Amino acid sequence: MKVGIVGAGMVGATSAYAIVMTKAASEIVLIDANEKRAIAEAADIQHAVPFTHATEIYAGGYEDLTDAKVVIIAAGASQRPGETRLMLFERNAAILNQIIQNTVKYAPNAIFLIATNPVDIITHISTKIAIKYGVPPTHVIGSGTTLDTARFRALVGNHAGVDSQHVHGYVIGEHGDSEVLTWSNIDISGIPLEDFIQFRKVEFNDQVKRTIDEGVRNAAYKIIEGKGSTYYGIGAAIARIVDAINRDNRAVLTVSTINEEVEGIREVALSLPHLISGNGDLGTLPLRLSYEERLLLRKSAEIIKEKIDEYEKKEVSSKESKVTDKK
Repeated sequence: MKVGIVGAGMVGATSAYAIVMTKAASEIVLIDANEKRAIAEAADIQHAVPFTHATEIYAGGYEDLTDAKVVIIAAGASQRPGETRLMLFERNAAILNQIIQNTVKYAPNAIFLIATNPVDIITHISTKIAIKYGVPPTHVIGSGTTLDTARFRALVGNHAGVDSQHVHGYVIGEHGDSEVLTWSNIDISGIPLEDFIQFRKVEFNDQVKRTIDEGVRNAAYKIIEGKGSTYYGIGAAIARIVDAINRDNRAVLTVSTINEEVEGIREVALSLPHLISGNGDLGTLPLRLSYEERLLLRKSAEIIKEKIDEYEKKEVSSKESKVTDKK
């Protein structure tokens, strides 16, 4: 399977490396406005191929995306000094429009995987743009809380003394401060967490839960404070999603998509458990939540929706101003 990655910065390059290491694709194309950066990253990763799996990786242009199954968008503008969030969204929308338009020209059936932050807003904008070019919404997937869910599983597994791959639990909602850890659903290899810790005599109280919650919710802040940005975790998450699409293994992943309605909030992009296949998103899976978790999910949806509405009102206003100016 061929995978295209638009944006060869740390997230894009690390995603490419993780895809090579996990053999999630046979061919990778790196595209970046800074062509020298893309060439350098492709060459560096290519030198690791003899130690891993046979993967063709190179820098290229949009024309090289022909027959690409997945196109990862890891490009986006950074906020300038004095620039508002809305101004940044507008600039990113223009970049996304160009990327999606150019991609569809050569790979009309590609599945778009959004990695650019704020991922829920960018997924919403990307989906609306993609629809204009004939891309079905099921072919636009945000990385969402896939990484947050992995952090949750890792911390619970570490405390419980069990391999985190056997911990099943989800982080849903916004990929951000309002995300929701679904404690009511967590189990270890099918055994409810409460039963497991009781049987294994593991200390597990409200303070432990708060510590894990803070560890998941504040992970990115601590990493950014220490080294400037995060990329290994998200690179691995991107590779996992790509692998699920490539192998059509119908994995359950907490990705971000536009939902018709979440806890009474309509048309909002956020993360819930989805079935991911070779055809993209097969839909949201039902999730039983406690009353408190439902309230928190609604609050998370409201926060995202407020930002989306703010952006869309500004966009409509800008279009009306342009029409008035032409008159």
